[in-house]
Amino acid sequence: MADSRTTSRTPSRTTSRASSWTAAWELLLPTAAAPPRKRGRTLQSALREAVRSGRIAAGTRLPSSRELAADLGVSRGLVTDAYEQLTAEGYLNSSRGSGTWVSGAARATAAREHRRPAAADAPGTGFLPGTPDLSLFPRAAWSAAHRRVLAGLPHSGLGYPDPRGLPELRAAVAGLLTRRRGVVADPESVVICSGVAQAMTLLGFTLAGLGHRAVAVEDPGSPENTALLSAAGLTTVPVPLDAEGASPAALAASGARAAQLTPCHQFPSGIAYSARRRLELLEWARAADGLLLEDDYDGDFRYDRAPVGALQGLDPARVAYAGSVSKSLAPGLRLGWLVVPEHLVDLVVERKRTMDLGNPALDQALLAEFIERGDYDRQLRRCQRAYRERRDALVAALAEHFPGTEVTGIAAGLHIIARLPRRYGPEARFLERATEAGVALRPLADFARRPADTPAHSPDENAEDDENAENAEGDGDAEGDGDAGEVRLVMGYAHLSPARIARAVALIAEARAPGLPGTPR
Repeated sequence: MADSRTTSRTPSRTTSRASSWTAAWELLLPTAAAPPRKRGRTLQSALREAVRSGRIAAGTRLPSSRELAADLGVSRGLVTDAYEQLTAEGYLNSSRGSGTWVSGAARATAAREHRRPAAADAPGTGFLPGTPDLSLFPRAAWSAAHRRVLAGLPHSGLGYPDPRGLPELRAAVAGLLTRRRGVVADPESVVICSGVAQAMTLLGFTLAGLGHRAVAVEDPGSPENTALLSAAGLTTVPVPLDAEGASPAALAASGARAAQLTPCHQFPSGIAYSARRRLELLEWARAADGLLLEDDYDGDFRYDRAPVGALQGLDPARVAYAGSVSKSLAPGLRLGWLVVPEHLVDLVVERKRTMDLGNPALDQALLAEFIERGDYDRQLRRCQRAYRERRDALVAALAEHFPGTEVTGIAAGLHIIARLPRRYGPEARFLERATEAGVALRPLADFARRPADTPAHSPDENAEDDENAENAEGDGDAEGDGDAGEVRLVMGYAHLSPARIARAVALIAEARAPGLPGTPR
């Protein structure tokens, strides 16, 4: 039957196209078994997929609508509608008197292999930094807020939102940041965005539009922010750290007039910028007519004292401040904020408008409700208690299994810097054993930006500010350039329970080769 429905200039092509139709025939059979109301869509989908995948080759003549309808046991009109729809989409060609053919417009695509993430990249398998505990998400409170907001939201509230963000959310965020982080935030200067990532992208494009060509970035620092600023067309210039923060001398020599910083809890070194260094950086920004981009990624989480206030509060005209709910609620919400200096507000808002027309209105209204009712403050307290307990558990486990380990950086955030003595190295072999034990680790060296042979900036030994005393629980410097035999790790702990933390550290210790110094007995 297939041969009589297929014509071609050569026998070989006739055979090929007949075989093509025969091979695709089984794809159409589910049409007859589908519920009556779904048969038309089922036939269209089956034909479309057969053409797209190459099961029915280009140039193949299809059976007449009468013949195919009889074979499948469906109405002729259903087949006619399917042929007409696929002809309109370009999959088929049809002309009166010559039948319906498969066009050459569609191209088969090779099947892609669905790769599972490597064990080291999977959540929950190790001490990867930056991951919050998603099980702490307040599902009941969030669900209740969702019902209240949806019930009270007017129909007009579901239209295109203000690209700056809903007025009620901007007001709630401004109050939250003023109260908790010492930010000078007027609702008119707040822009709601999809996390710190979009905030940095918005600032990057805005600076590029103003003629900036470079942005200074911390070394070591966040590779994600570097990538975002680079994607906006800016060159990133690494600036080394000392015990007080980013080096003012290196910043002045960078040629940049903007700098991206994490002054409240530097990532990844864990230091807090000293008061003196904050003033020096602001003086640089004023003298250079520049801008500081403050990423306050985990500023709410301080465990030994009240969190240090944001740098932005000292000079709102020279600091753009970014934060989000990624560490306090969940990164999948994609909700954050950017507090912009007044002279940049219009430029940032216009860039936000052309980028995505604003964040989802319902999600914004929900977060505003969550903040206004005090649920967000309660969630922060809950996370702070859990993360402090987990940090303590990690420090204790390291002291037990790897005596002599020094934990540097302030007691804050979702990660620590652990410096293990030389006897546990070399670092490459230590990381290899941890991987073999099924525990993922990140060395501090992964976050370095300068070439390996570039000398490190030496810490300022004459620093007198009180903040320095809290920057280290051990005597580690901020850069990660210690003895070559040392093991220096950036260890995230927030996503692991205390029991899992203790077990993971024990697994690493047990994986050490017998007979090596420091091997547990």
